[in-house]
Amino acid sequence: MEPGTRVLVVEDDRDIARLVELALEQRGFEVCCAHDGPSGLTAAKEFAPAAVILDIMLPKMDGVGVLKKLRGSGNRVPVIMLTARDTTPDKVHSLDLGADDYLTKPFDLEELLARLRARLRQAEDDGVLRVANLTINPATREVRRGGREIDLTAKEFDLLEFMARNHRRVLSRDLLLSQIWNHGFGATTSNVVDVYMGYLRRKVDAPGEPRLIKTVHGVGYALRES
Repeated sequence: MEPGTRVLVVEDDRDIARLVELALEQRGFEVCCAHDGPSGLTAAKEFAPAAVILDIMLPKMDGVGVLKKLRGSGNRVPVIMLTARDTTPDKVHSLDLGADDYLTKPFDLEELLARLRARLRQAEDDGVLRVANLTINPATREVRRGGREIDLTAKEFDLLEFMARNHRRVLSRDLLLSQIWNHGFGATTSNVVDVYMGYLRRKVDAPGEPRLIKTVHGVGYALRES
């Protein structure tokens, strides 16, 4: 887990939300809070968290509705559900809909943090690379951004995978050429990286989506949220 890992807290009780927010920030997380279902969905898209802590009893749209829409859009972000209803059917229903864990109020804050760390480790261990809402599966060579499937050529996939494995790092053209094309700069290869970055940008960064592929002028490129 990297410092600055993003966590979205969707909780209508602002005292609880603030308590969780402070505890997470003290441990190096970057936190966004939302207090109703629709604003939680908007934050899940715009903030692109690595995990979501989601209360079931929310105004405007309950947590189950939020979870359904997240999973229906193809978003597989780990979700820990919070609820005051300690009944087996509620737990089973949430887990069947795609929740990753379930905690009943009142909960122990350290237990919530432990479960969150476990879910983040599990997400890292499944082999899928994640940058914001972009997921890259090296085993199946499938790429998705949110609910959108992205069709890449073999070389485009290799380039994007390498950038994801070096998430946030600025990668020079020389390094990318040596790693992806197995040679250095020459008269006929001086712009191949720029050309392929253009291909990737058109596929990965659709209109209206936050840009993930960044140009660092005079240095190279990076794949990162901001």
